[in-house]
Amino acid sequence: MLGFEDTRPLNLVIPLKQARAIGKHLEIHTCGELLHHYPRRYLHFGSGADLDGVAPGDTVNVVGTVTHTESFRTHKPPQRTITKVYVDDGRRVFQATFFGSNYAQRVLKEGRRVMLTGKYELFRNQPQLAHPDFVLLDGPTEATGSLKQLAHFGDLEEILRGREWLPIYPAAKNVSTWTIMGAVHTVLKSLPPIDEPMGSTPIGFLPLNSAVRQIHEPPATGPHKALQRLKYDEALSVALAMGVRRADAANHTAPALPRVAGRDQEAMLTRLPFPLTGGQQEVLDDIAADLARTAPMSRLLQGEVGSGKTIVALLAMLQAVDNGAQCAFLAPTEVLVMQHARSMTQTLMRAGLPTRVVALTGSMPAGRKQEALLKIVSGEADIVVGTHALLQEGVDFFKLGLVVVDEQHRFGVEQRDQLRAKAGESTPHLLVMTATPIPRTIAITVFGDLTVSTLRELPGGRKPIQSAVVPEFKPRWVERAWEKIREEVAAGHQAYIVCPRIDGEGGVTEVAATLAATEFSGLTVAVLHGRMKGEEKDRVMADFAAGGVDVLVATTVIEVGVDVPNATVMMVRESEHFGVSQLHQLRGRVGRGGNQSLCLFHTLAEEDTPAYTRVSQVAATSDGFTLAELDLLNRREGDVLGTNQSGLHRTLQLINLVEDFDLVKRAYDDAEAIVNTNLEYARAVTADFVAADFEYLDKS
Repeated sequence: MLGFEDTRPLNLVIPLKQARAIGKHLEIHTCGELLHHYPRRYLHFGSGADLDGVAPGDTVNVVGTVTHTESFRTHKPPQRTITKVYVDDGRRVFQATFFGSNYAQRVLKEGRRVMLTGKYELFRNQPQLAHPDFVLLDGPTEATGSLKQLAHFGDLEEILRGREWLPIYPAAKNVSTWTIMGAVHTVLKSLPPIDEPMGSTPIGFLPLNSAVRQIHEPPATGPHKALQRLKYDEALSVALAMGVRRADAANHTAPALPRVAGRDQEAMLTRLPFPLTGGQQEVLDDIAADLARTAPMSRLLQGEVGSGKTIVALLAMLQAVDNGAQCAFLAPTEVLVMQHARSMTQTLMRAGLPTRVVALTGSMPAGRKQEALLKIVSGEADIVVGTHALLQEGVDFFKLGLVVVDEQHRFGVEQRDQLRAKAGESTPHLLVMTATPIPRTIAITVFGDLTVSTLRELPGGRKPIQSAVVPEFKPRWVERAWEKIREEVAAGHQAYIVCPRIDGEGGVTEVAATLAATEFSGLTVAVLHGRMKGEEKDRVMADFAAGGVDVLVATTVIEVGVDVPNATVMMVRESEHFGVSQLHQLRGRVGRGGNQSLCLFHTLAEEDTPAYTRVSQVAATSDGFTLAELDLLNRREGDVLGTNQSGLHRTLQLINLVEDFDLVKRAYDDAEAIVNTNLEYARAVTADFVAADFEYLDKS
């Protein structure tokens, strides 16, 4: 990627024992990999230790000035000297207590600058460290305890001289931050000047050579400028890679699929039981124009839960079918595939259209799967709805013209490219959809190769979904919630109960059995979860959609796309276990008809805890775009990028997905200019970009 390479083996630059430990426990083997292992925070002399979230017994690091000391001998055996050293870190005074340390008593004098590391405790409301390791920062010294690890890399005074900022690195049990700090210092001493990857320093930024050095060993002014430059390079790397993808796509040829007057798309538009919203019509017109061109469409359609993305996709697919092309509709779960296939078939039949829809899933019986494959390869199937099974070898299309990917965050760039490749020599048009609104920083990085369309308004007749928190510590509220669900069923409606697990206490099995025997005695209660066979899941979902089930107790298998207009109430059990976007998605399963609907967020969390606050924030707003930003604030970046995002997480180590939009936007604009003027150069500097690393949210 864009930046610098230092492929020197680490064991040729730092001591062999430390190189082996870093390689074994951190999987870092070269000098370049070590220099890309950035500090997670800094100790700044005089700025105070960050004790947010620190509990007694945790190890903390303190940098400050000794204000005074006290020494005395104990009377009871074993007699020893106790030295209390008081260190002001700029925000508070720490008491460091040493037992029998003549060295500490001798060198820790008033006015000395010192770094301490030890177990944090509170004694009479005063923070203290019991027998911490320490090193003096303002004169010849030797380190104690774990800080001795710095001495493996040379003279301590030379390593620490003049430092006002000390880096704290992501470390391991057997590789401390001090070992990493010493190793980085040794590597930087032998590192030749780093050239600018773009030929010249971007205006307003530090040279890359300075940034790489200052991120690890900041000057008195701190690491901010180095951080900004390296963040910019991270963003520019991704933006260039996406720019190259866009440019390459423009060089491919797609089948031209213009609107055909008097055919199926036009017939569907005139026979819909409801008018399209202004937003739906605008997006459909943009898609129609894209499909009419021979440049492959690459468009992302994001929209609020229930904003009508699927009907827009169906109308777009009909435009392709009108031109004799097939469409592939990729969905993340078998339940959703079967529902989409059934719903599309019913919609087409009501409109009197002969368009043929075929479903394909991995758990289909061999006979049905073979029948589906024959219809796909012969061209008998116009629209093929499938799970990942569509990506497998042996799935061949007769004439694939349009690929639609539902719930984009469940599929990576590589997977959607894999499906497009099934079209043979031509490149099919691509429409990807998500009801998880994408924060704008991610939209221009991870989805930078796509044109983004947004649906914000709900179709006519949809009423906003009311939401409420139901805490377990208020039993009357819980009882009222069950009562409300019974009232909705008595009025002829249906309900969802969503559980965070299948088995055990609070799981689908236990909750369904308990409710059927108590709160919902006399009602039809069914269960749905991921361990059920495909045909069984499809049967339960079809029964629920037909009104044969009053209360469906399910896992998040019903999270996306499931559309039962008669369902008007949902309770999410133990909602603190779900993510912000996931709760918003679940809520979107009700309110899909014209009836007033309600989502109840049950929680075991105590009031005034972060978990309770997060659930309350979701209940307080139905704006998915606001919640997407909240999601970023509530998660660490690694969680946002997902458990399968190791490559992307390595690429975006420094960018803050909430705060760095302006910087990312500048990188995106700069990348566009570079791609337009020097495509081959952009291709060269992004040659090792791995598209599979760039998935968005893995919400499971």
